[in-house]
Amino acid sequence: MKDITLVIMAAGLGSRFKGGIKQLAPIGPSGEVIMDYAIYDAVKAGFNKVVFVIRKDIEQAFKEIIGDRIAKQVKVEYVFQDLNDLPEGYTCPAERSKPWGTTQAVLAAKNVVNEPFAIINADDCYGYEAFDKFAKFLSNIGDNDSEPIKMCMAGFILKNTLSENGTVKRGIASVDENNLLTAVNETFGLERKSDGNVHDEKDNIVDENSYVSMNMWGCHPKFMGMLEDKFKEFLEKERTVEGSEALLPLHVDELIKAGKITVEVLESRDKWFGVTHSEDKPGVVAAIRQQCENGVYPMKLWSE
Repeated sequence: MKDITLVIMAAGLGSRFKGGIKQLAPIGPSGEVIMDYAIYDAVKAGFNKVVFVIRKDIEQAFKEIIGDRIAKQVKVEYVFQDLNDLPEGYTCPAERSKPWGTTQAVLAAKNVVNEPFAIINADDCYGYEAFDKFAKFLSNIGDNDSEPIKMCMAGFILKNTLSENGTVKRGIASVDENNLLTAVNETFGLERKSDGNVHDEKDNIVDENSYVSMNMWGCHPKFMGMLEDKFKEFLEKERTVEGSEALLPLHVDELIKAGKITVEVLESRDKWFGVTHSEDKPGVVAAIRQQCENGVYPMKLWSE
C-alpha cells in the first residue's frame, strides 16, 4: 500500500482550548478523546501519517493532550493555520481577527502533503468502515491522473448522524447513477420529530436514508493546487467582507461543476459520533464503552 496521509482540521479548537472544550473532553474508558478513535481507525486501515492543522498558540498544550501520544503510533506533522498566511500578493485586512475557514486550514498542509490524503474534522468519530474504503480508494489513485482528477467523499446515512438532544446541520449529498457527487446542499435544523420523520428547519420531511457529508474527503495530491486557485478567487471577491469564510465543500462543488474533479461517494453505514450538544456527551461515552465491550475497540486504545 502506498503512503496515505490523514489531515485533521483542529485549528478551530484554539480559541476555546483552555475552557474544557468538548472535542478534547475524555470519552473513552482510558481517557481517550474523540480524535483518538478516528486516528486509531485510520491507522488500522493503512494510513501512515497524520497532519494536525492547529494554531501555533496551542501547540504545546495540544501535544500534551493528544499529539505526543499519537506520535508514538504513527508519523506526525504539525502545521499552523494563521489568518496572515495568505498567497503571495494578498494581505489580511487590519480588522480581520479570525482565520479564513476550512479551505485555508487544508492549504496550511500543502508543504507537507505530497501523497494521496484524507481530510477530517477533529471533533468527529467516523468509524472504521469509511477509513477502510478511503485507504483502498486512495491507494489506487494514479500519481499523474489527467483531469478530472479522482476524489472521494464518505457518504454517511442521515439517520446515523442525528442527535437525540437537538437539531443538527448536515450537507445532504446528491449523487448520479455512477455514485458520483453532483451537489451538497447544506441543510439546517435537522431532527427526528414526534411523527417519526426527520424534518429540517422549514419543517420539510427529509429522507432519513439520504447520504450526508460529514466533511470527510479523500483527495488526489493535485487537489492542493486546485484548492489554492479557488482560495485566491475567494480572496479576490471576499477578502474585505467581514466574517467571510472559504469553505471546503463550496470549493469542491465549484471544481465538480468546472469538470476538474470527480468525487465518488463511498457509503458508510457506521454510526457517526460527535458532541454537537453538551447533552450528547453521556450518550457518546456509553456508545464508545459498548463498542469496547463488543470488541470493536480495546478498552485502552493505545499501548505504550
